[in-house]
Amino acid sequence: MQIAIVLYDRFTALDAVGPYETLGRLPDSETVFVAEHAGPVRSDTGHLAVTADKALAEVPNPDIVVVPGGPGQFDLMADEVLLDWLRTADDTSVWTTSVCTGSLLLAAAGLLDGRRATSHWLALDALKEYGAEPTGERVVFDGKYVTAAGVSSGIDMGLTLLGRIAGDEHAQAVQLLTEYDPQPPYDAGSPQKAPAHLVEEFRSKSRFILT
Repeated sequence: MQIAIVLYDRFTALDAVGPYETLGRLPDSETVFVAEHAGPVRSDTGHLAVTADKALAEVPNPDIVVVPGGPGQFDLMADEVLLDWLRTADDTSVWTTSVCTGSLLLAAAGLLDGRRATSHWLALDALKEYGAEPTGERVVFDGKYVTAAGVSSGIDMGLTLLGRIAGDEHAQAVQLLTEYDPQPPYDAGSPQKAPAHLVEEFRSKSRFILT
């Protein structure tokens, strides 16, 4: 089974690496990082580069598609090279997935019409503009489409899908070996739990808009 993780300039690193470290442990699978052109692709900080092994055109029919989010997503909402690739890959994929604002790219490609989906909490309303039904859940399954909320939820998505495909015990083994046992020092990981002034501050500065 081939897993294609999409890269683009200014993607968020954990959006891609979380599924890589979890879903990428699927038995008898190959994980390939893809971008419009093969070569290094810089994350949103500019300090980290991940190498795209192949160009999009070289991987037309992956079994699993993973689309990360990140600030660079805004510049790709009308990029027909990527959107056409997503549509083509989706025609034959077993699973089409996203993390964070990657769901906006799936939606822009017309793949989430009428489907329940999630995204970063600041981007949920934007999903409506493309016909998706936004939900604040951390991981959402709707048919073969699996969307994850913000950044760290890509780890949960990867483990959840891994369990669906390879069985609960294999997913539990991966969770154990990666020692994924979250015990955060603060209970501020969602807008429902974080201090209200922080939520409002980020809402006012949000770039998760379609203008």
